[in-house]
Amino acid sequence: MQNQNPFFEDLSRMMSSMAGTMAGAGREAETRMREKFREMMGGMDMVSREEFEAVKTLASEARAEIEALKAEIESLRTSTPTAAQPARTPRAKAQKIDIS
Repeated sequence: MQNQNPFFEDLSRMMSSMAGTMAGAGREAETRMREKFREMMGGMDMVSREEFEAVKTLASEARAEIEALKAEIESLRTSTPTAAQPARTPRAKAQKIDIS
């Protein structure tokens, strides 16, 4: 014969129910916090990881291209004799006009 107290049975059922309710409330609170965080971050003009990586790749390619162009310019400078300056043409001397 099993002697069970109805008080303990009710308490046990109530605790089980409360555990389920608390777990649900925890999930709901987490969902709301995530929504608020996304909303808050959305107003800050942040970029996504994909956009950041794309711009990073473009910047890296641009840097490589700049270095190649610098090397080409340096090569052109060294291959030509000293920077040739255009020859100055002598100015024509003004003729004196005799007004007498």
